[in-house]
Amino acid sequence: MAENTSADEPVAKKSRLKPFVLLGFLILLAIGLAVAGAFWFMNGSLPGMGGDETAEEQAKEPKFLPSVYLDLEKPLLTTVQADGRQRYAQVHVSLEAESQAVLDAAQVHLPLLRSQLIQLMGSRSFDSLRAPEGRQELAQAMTEKVNELLANENAAAIRQVLFSNFVVQ
Repeated sequence: MAENTSADEPVAKKSRLKPFVLLGFLILLAIGLAVAGAFWFMNGSLPGMGGDETAEEQAKEPKFLPSVYLDLEKPLLTTVQADGRQRYAQVHVSLEAESQAVLDAAQVHLPLLRSQLIQLMGSRSFDSLRAPEGRQELAQAMTEKVNELLANENAAAIRQVLFSNFVVQ
């Protein structure tokens, strides 16, 4: 007859190492997916990855240049017309430039700059000075005026005119 031999064979013990190996594999898979996702979100633009841009194209991009500032000590104060009434505009102005030499040239001609900026500000309407767009246009016009005056004196241009305080009433 047939004998039952299964009782004679030893029962195989379950490995305790298997869950740890599976957990380690899942952790490595999660890390790999996180790295791949980071590359995908950054469009593969890490340095040294050989992106679309060559070294020449990257060199042509503007780099951050530190700015220097000149605060006009006294605010610009002028009258503006609004519906037949006199209104006042007071502006604290700062000039931003790339180098101190540009601001030194502006400092030499500060009375002329102040006069021209006051005339420019006085030529604007009260309503335009109250609107944010009007203030941006005034800042742009002031930048152009300062650069025009500095060009007449063979000096470099400023970057922009900044308002640190702007009051119309």
